[in-house]
Amino acid sequence: MTVDMAASETPPEANLAHAGSGAHGISPDEIAIGVIVGRTSEFFDFFVYAIASVLVFPKLLFTPLDPLDGTLASFALFALAFVARPVGSFIFTAIDRAWGKGIRLTVALFVLGTSTVAMGFLPSYQSIGWYAAVVLAVLRLAQGVALGGSWDGLPSLLALNAPANRRGWYAMIPQLGAPLGLLVASGLFAFFAINLSAADFLDWGWRYPFFVAFAINVVALFARLRIVVTPAYQRSFQSRDLEAAPILPTLRTQGREIVIGAFAPLASFALFHMVTVFPLSWVFLYTDQPPTRFLVIEVIGAVFGVGAIVASGILADQYGRRRLLAATALAIGVYSGFAPQLLNGGDVGETAYMILGFIILGLSFGQSSGAVASAFARQYRYTASAITSDLAWMFGAGFAPLVALAIASRFGLPFAGAYLLSGAVGTLVALGVNRRLAGERE
Repeated sequence: MTVDMAASETPPEANLAHAGSGAHGISPDEIAIGVIVGRTSEFFDFFVYAIASVLVFPKLLFTPLDPLDGTLASFALFALAFVARPVGSFIFTAIDRAWGKGIRLTVALFVLGTSTVAMGFLPSYQSIGWYAAVVLAVLRLAQGVALGGSWDGLPSLLALNAPANRRGWYAMIPQLGAPLGLLVASGLFAFFAINLSAADFLDWGWRYPFFVAFAINVVALFARLRIVVTPAYQRSFQSRDLEAAPILPTLRTQGREIVIGAFAPLASFALFHMVTVFPLSWVFLYTDQPPTRFLVIEVIGAVFGVGAIVASGILADQYGRRRLLAATALAIGVYSGFAPQLLNGGDVGETAYMILGFIILGLSFGQSSGAVASAFARQYRYTASAITSDLAWMFGAGFAPLVALAIASRFGLPFAGAYLLSGAVGTLVALGVNRRLAGERE
C-alpha cells in the first residue's frame, strides 16, 4: 500500500521528459510493469505461508494441541511478520540512504527468498519438538523484516506520474498483485493436495510451493532492479523527492498523516483476511468439506477480485477516491452483518460469501493505495509511504485471522462479522478526520 501524494510543483510530464533525457522517456505504463511484478511476488509469498498456516503447520508443528488451538497458535506466528515489517523499514531505510535502492532491494529480497525457501525444509514436532515452532517464528520474523525492506518506491512514483484524470486507474495497479498472488498460490496448493495422498501432502507435497516462491522472488528481483537502478529512474526518484529520509524525523513531522493513512484502509485490510485466510480455516475446522474444494473457490473469488480492482480504478476516476472508499466501507459494514453466516451454508453459501466478498474487497482494496488525500512533505514522502504501508498492514490485517477465528469459535460466526464492522467504522472515522484536516489546510 502507498499513500496518495500531491503532485510536486513541476508537472509530471516535465519530470518524465527530464528523467528520460539521454535514455528514453519514462511512462506510467512502464512503471506499472515493475509494480505488478513486485507486488505479485510478495503476495505469492504471503499466501503460500497463509495457506500452509491452516493446512500444514497446525499438524506439523503443534501436534500436541487440538486442531483449533493448533490453528490459533499458527495464526499467532502468522502475525509476527506484520509486527516485524516496521523494523525492516527502519533497517533498510538506513541501507537505502547509505548504498541506494539497488542494494536495499537485493538484500531485502535475498532475505525474503532465503527465509521462505527455508520454511520448505522445516522439521516437524516429532523431529525436534517445540523447537520446530521456534524455527518457524524466527523465519517468519525474517520474512517480515524483508517485506519492510522490499519497499522500492515504484507505487509512489507511479501515483505521482499518473495523469491527473487517471490517478484512480493507476492507484489500483499495485493492488492487482494480491489476487494474482492468491490465484497462483491457491492453485498450486490445490494441485498438490488433489494429486497426492494426505500423508504425502503433509510429508513433502506442501513444501514445493515454498520452493517455487524462492524462484519467483529471483525473477521479481531482476525485473525490479532492471527498472530501479537505471539512470533515468534514479533521476526520476530524485526529481520527485522519492529518496529515503531518516525514520525519526519522518515520524516527528509526518506522524499525524501517517496515522490517518494507516487507519483509512482499515475496513479493506480487515476484509482482506476475512475472505482469504479466515474462511479457509473455518471451513477446514468446522465443516466436512475438503480443503481442496475451498481452494478452488478461492481461485474463483480471486478472479472476481481482479475484475473488481480494475473497476475500482474506473469508478475512482469518475466519482472520486474518497467517495469510493467511504461507499465500500459502508458496503463492508452491511456485508459484515450477514455474510459470515454463509460459511455454514455449504457449497452455495461458501461460494456466495467468497464472490461477494472479493467484489467488495476489490472495489475497496483497489483504492487503498490512495486512501489519504493529504500530501506528505516532499522530502519525507518516500519514507512516510513505507511506514504508512507497514502500519496499515499491521493494524488492519496482521491479527485479523487470529482474532476472527478466536471470536467465531467461541461466540459464533456473527461475532466475526462484528470484528469486520469495527474495521469499517475505523475507515469512516479516518476519512472524516482527513477531510476535516484537508479543509483546514485549504
